Amino acid sequence: MTSELKQHDASEEQPGDSNSDLKDVPMLTPEQERKLWRKVDVQLMPILTVMYLLSFLDRGNIGNAKLDGLVTQLDLTGNRYNIALTMFFIPYCLCECPANLVLKVFRPSRWLPGISLSESTVRTLMSLVKTYPQLVGVRACLGIAEAGLFPGVVYYLTLWYPRHMLQYRIGLFVGAATVAGLLFCYVLKFLMAKENLGAFSGLLAFAIGHMSGTAGLEGWSWIFLLEGLATIVVAIIALFVLVDFPDTATFLTPEERAFIVWKKKYDNSSVGEEEGFAARHVWAAFGDWQVWLHILVYMSIVGPLYGITLFLPFGYSTPVSQLLTVPPYIAATITLLVFAYYSDKLKMRFPFILAGLVMCLVGFSINISTAPDGVKYFGTFFIVIGSYAAVPGLVSWLGNNLSGQYKRGVGMALQIGIGNFSGAISSVIYRSQDSPRFILGHAVELMFVGIGFIFLPIVVFLYKRINAQRDAAERIAMERGEKVQYSDEELRELGDRAPDFRYTL
Repeated sequence: MTSELKQHDASEEQPGDSNSDLKDVPMLTPEQERKLWRKVDVQLMPILTVMYLLSFLDRGNIGNAKLDGLVTQLDLTGNRYNIALTMFFIPYCLCECPANLVLKVFRPSRWLPGISLSESTVRTLMSLVKTYPQLVGVRACLGIAEAGLFPGVVYYLTLWYPRHMLQYRIGLFVGAATVAGLLFCYVLKFLMAKENLGAFSGLLAFAIGHMSGTAGLEGWSWIFLLEGLATIVVAIIALFVLVDFPDTATFLTPEERAFIVWKKKYDNSSVGEEEGFAARHVWAAFGDWQVWLHILVYMSIVGPLYGITLFLPFGYSTPVSQLLTVPPYIAATITLLVFAYYSDKLKMRFPFILAGLVMCLVGFSINISTAPDGVKYFGTFFIVIGSYAAVPGLVSWLGNNLSGQYKRGVGMALQIGIGNFSGAISSVIYRSQDSPRFILGHAVELMFVGIGFIFLPIVVFLYKRINAQRDAAERIAMERGEKVQYSDEELRELGDRAPDFRYTL
């Protein structure tokens, strides 16, 4: 590829370019650039997807364990099961921001596998739980151990991909992991149901159905044990496979490394962005209006996303109901990838998020009604597709609009961490005594959707107004022949508040 590269022409630089690292940057043809990003995708996406898949399985494995006797053997009467679910979310949400802050310090190739290794160890030890207080304690420890993975992976991807290539990559690893996880979880549940064992006489069905009592462990204990051991193996592999940053990636040629560093560093800015850590970056994220408004929009989607998994309005037996949950998620994954592709292509985020909110509104309105089960199942498709397909757009949108690597890391962790508290709320609003209509649960979810309808237009309005103000100021300065006197260092410190920065809509 080296012989085909051409050097960056100084005449093509943007106004204000004065950095020496813009000179002699290798430029690629469109086809060469596509091959380069495919090369990066092949290196990063498979291992990240498998890591997230095994983390995602935890969302379903406690349900598997519940089906296989966890509730009766640990005496999870009343709301104890819901409390155990909630105790995962509280430390999980609180620890996400600190976890992102140290990602660059400890290096992604060590930090992300380390998170997988720690959470898989806790999950393995969950197989030894004997009482309800022990379950609550271990679930809290699991929340701490797992907290940095999803926001860490998303932040890590922002260090590699330009802002308008980000959502599709997030969609790829979330979508692939979720579909694989759902199919695994629900096939596992189907196989564990005693009435289905005769239909599946293979080794997996035999092992799952007959391991209870082996080595003194119950069947649900083996679920946690085997899944935890599998995650440990993947975490160890990730230590050798995952790479750190574009400028140190050995699988790239020197020219490819230089191109990615240049492409990412000067994405939407003529002077790049700050990369060194300072305490002001943390406070800048906490004090940025867009972070807090994005948190509210994120909650309006994540609440329904978690809530839909906690009720089964279909009126069938548990195994059949579980299997009926698979088609909506497959449809949602296809929609997610379509949304992500066109969102990156059009360089717009909010129309797809708005579409997700509309689908959630339709779906919950159907499910809170007295409609037949078949109609409610149809409504479930709307909820799953709307909430699930909008999540990559939400996290990539804020990532696009925060400039400065550490400010972005803190801001995205705040969005995901605080926003996930809506998941904690969703884990307690679907009460067994409210079955089958779950009016309280659906009403609270409709409230979350309403929050999104209020604050999404506010975010878009503010972005448009600020962009228009900066465009007008730039146009007036050019007409008057004036030159804004900012040094490159000052512009980097300003980040997304710099006059040449434009917010993605």
